[in-house]
Amino acid sequence: MNDQDCLARRFDDHRSHLRSVAYRMLGSMSEADDAVQETWLRLSRADTREVENLRAWLTTVVGRVCLNMLRSRRSKREDSLDVLLPEPVVSSEGDGDPEHEAVLADSVGLALLVVLDTLTPAERLAFVLHDMFGVPFGEIAPIVGRSPAAARQLASRARRRVRSEAPVADGDLRGQRAVIDAFVKASREGDFDALLAVLDPDVVVRADRGAVAPGTPRTVRGARAVAEVAVSFSRLAPSARRALVNGAAGLVVVTQERPFAVIGFTITNGRIVEIDILADPARLGRIDLTVLDD
Repeated sequence: MNDQDCLARRFDDHRSHLRSVAYRMLGSMSEADDAVQETWLRLSRADTREVENLRAWLTTVVGRVCLNMLRSRRSKREDSLDVLLPEPVVSSEGDGDPEHEAVLADSVGLALLVVLDTLTPAERLAFVLHDMFGVPFGEIAPIVGRSPAAARQLASRARRRVRSEAPVADGDLRGQRAVIDAFVKASREGDFDALLAVLDPDVVVRADRGAVAPGTPRTVRGARAVAEVAVSFSRLAPSARRALVNGAAGLVVVTQERPFAVIGFTITNGRIVEIDILADPARLGRIDLTVLDD
C-alpha cells in the first residue's frame, strides 16, 4: 500500500464525522458531500507529516470549505424574504438497519437547520463547530479571521437565537406519528376542527417555490390559516407515504410514481408547531429517496 492509499484510508475513517459537520453547516447533504470531497482534495495536496491530530485538522478544513460555500450562497441568493428550506435526510421507518442508523446519525432537526440558516456564515460556523462538535475557540478564530474572544461572541449570538427561535421537538417517535396520522386523516376528510386540535395556535408552514403557485405566500402562520391550507392538501393525502425526515416522523408525497414533496414536521407538546414542505424538483432530485423503495 502506497502513501496515498494509506492517507485515503485514514481519511475514510473520518468521512462520516466530516459529513455530519458539513450537513449542519450547509443544510444540504449533496452540498455536504461536495464539501467533504473538497476536503479530501486539500488533504491529498497538503504536507501532513507534522499533523498530530488528523481529525481536528480535517474538521477545520471542512469548516473553511463550508464557510466559503455559505458566503458564496449568501451573495447569490436573490430572494431575501423567504428562508431557504434545508434539504432533508429521508429514511424509512424500519428498525435495525445499520445503514438506516447511519443516516439518522447524520440528521438534525429541520427546525434547527432553518434557524441556523438565518445566522451569518461566521456565526453558524462558530456555533456548529463549538457547540455541536466541541472545537475550541482558539481553533475557530483563524477560520473566521477573528480573535478567540470574538469567535466566542459569534457562537454566543448564534446560541441565543437558536434558543429563542428553534422549538424543542417531542422525542417520542410513536407520539409524533400519531399526531401526523391525525393531521393527514383530518386533511383528507376536510375536518377543520380536527385540524385545529393537532395544530399549535402559532404553527408556521414554510414551502419552497415548487410547493406553491407563483405569487402565493410561501410562509403561512396561525392555526386557522394553516388548517385552510391543509384542507387543500386532501387531494394529495392518499399519496402520502410515511417516512422519517431528519430522524422525525414525516411524509413523502408520491404522485405518478414520482416524488412530489417531502414534508417535515416539528411537534412540541403533542401539537404541530412547524411544517416544512420541499417540492422543488431540482432539489428533490438531490435527495436520496431510494431508501423508501419497497
